[in-house]
Amino acid sequence: MTNPAADRLAALPLGTRVVVRYRIEGGLTDALGELTGRDEASCTVATRRGDVVVPLDAVTAAKPVPPPPPRRDPRTALHG
Repeated sequence: MTNPAADRLAALPLGTRVVVRYRIEGGLTDALGELTGRDEASCTVATRRGDVVVPLDAVTAAKPVPPPPPRRDPRTALHG
């Protein structure tokens, strides 16, 4: 039995920004970031909080996503 979501990840070039939904104990979670590694059993997504290694057999959905929007300038307090 094949996993279409894992197959989609296998077809994406490294460096692609992705969102990967996968099963964890107690439910599902997402990893959003750059696809930086992949082998027969797992993929690595570089998120803002660090690298996340996702077992391919736990993947339930995956897709490429556009780059993040540019960061906004910090708000400054108005003094009147």
